[in-house]
Amino acid sequence: MNLKNKKVLLVGLAKTGVSTIKHLNRLGAKVVVNDIKDKDKLKDILDELSDLNNVEYILGHHPENIDDIDMTVVSPGVPLDLPFILKIKSKNIEIIGEVELAYRLSKNPIFIGITGTNGKTTTTSLVGEIFKKANRDTYIVGNIGNPVIDTVGVANENSVLVTELSSFQLESIATFKPHVSAILNFTEDHLNRHHTMEAYMEAKARIFENQDSKDFCVLNYDDEDVRSLSDNVKAKKIFFSRKKSLECGIYLDEAKNIIVNIDEKITLLNKDELSLPGDHNLENCMAAAAIAYVSNIDIDTIREVLKTFAGVEHRQEFVRNLNGVMFVNDSKATNPDSSIKAVQSYNRPIVLIAGGMDKQSSFDEFLDAAKENVYALVLLGETAQKIKECAQNKGFDNITVVKDMKEAVNASYQIAKDGDVVLLSPACASWDMYKSFEVRGIDFKDNVNNLK
Repeated sequence: MNLKNKKVLLVGLAKTGVSTIKHLNRLGAKVVVNDIKDKDKLKDILDELSDLNNVEYILGHHPENIDDIDMTVVSPGVPLDLPFILKIKSKNIEIIGEVELAYRLSKNPIFIGITGTNGKTTTTSLVGEIFKKANRDTYIVGNIGNPVIDTVGVANENSVLVTELSSFQLESIATFKPHVSAILNFTEDHLNRHHTMEAYMEAKARIFENQDSKDFCVLNYDDEDVRSLSDNVKAKKIFFSRKKSLECGIYLDEAKNIIVNIDEKITLLNKDELSLPGDHNLENCMAAAAIAYVSNIDIDTIREVLKTFAGVEHRQEFVRNLNGVMFVNDSKATNPDSSIKAVQSYNRPIVLIAGGMDKQSSFDEFLDAAKENVYALVLLGETAQKIKECAQNKGFDNITVVKDMKEAVNASYQIAKDGDVVLLSPACASWDMYKSFEVRGIDFKDNVNNLK
């Protein structure tokens, strides 16, 4: 792919945008950078790019003249239905994302693509650890926080790119073709961007659209929406299920053993031997095992990692015990379904910290599940009042609304008793108050560790 002297419009100065600009610049492209934020709000990022030549900036508004653009690369956060993006499409100027660009520029590494609403980060991390344990040259990239473009020029045909993919990233692929793809589940999320569940699922399903019979697609049999996609899959389908025995796939038997039944029937390990708690993590482990198995990783290596994996930061992460109160950071729970799985993982009374940016999600099912063991709600952010009203309709009466995380942690600790869990599981995105869910989780942990 020759980009020398090509004029490339880069829209969105997020983390992937910065990496993409640097790489395009190294390839000799004439880069035009666009972001609706103005120069003052982007100062730190612009300082990082200050030594680059042949880069033009259009900041604070979208470009008016696009006639001489050869290609457009959009960051994941940029909606593809913006008027100026539609204008670019109408002129048949190619629009792709960073994942697609990296795929085209890469030296044929093995791509593994993992998507779904919940569990992507845990499953991606698990798969990455299994491949590393097997001494494979492994890069854990994508939505997990490491741009795929950073591996170009480093990874080769002997490398494995374990790639977490969001619906936003999959919207902007064209030829991207993972050797192994996986769809973990579908629940309501990002409706402020996709508008309908159908559009959201269609974006996720793009992960397997370029695969063929030499590839593999791992699917959650227990999720009806995921299973319904299987007729459109051209790759070899590998299902996983914790509810049904499968003729070909990975399942849980009556003795709670995880059975790998693909080439032959193998007992991998018992559910109780997994290092990660909860049915949702059982599914993540099954998906990871399926991906590793079809990638010819030794079964003993898979087994060892599933027994010892320590978990992912910001995903039901133990922070501290203080006077009998356990503090848990689940900032990665950016939608209600993810928070449902978190509150169902504990058999102790919970003081729940929730709230954040409004993605037009319903909180009814989340609060129905929370009634089982959540006895107090501490709410913050854009959705605080929305969740409060819904909770009151469900019979919750111990509700505290706070202005920031410090106040949330202090209020939760005052409410909690010996034996309780203070759980940050927001059920919402972080962008109303924080740059990312990671920054939100760090703020929670810092405030917890400052308690005396």
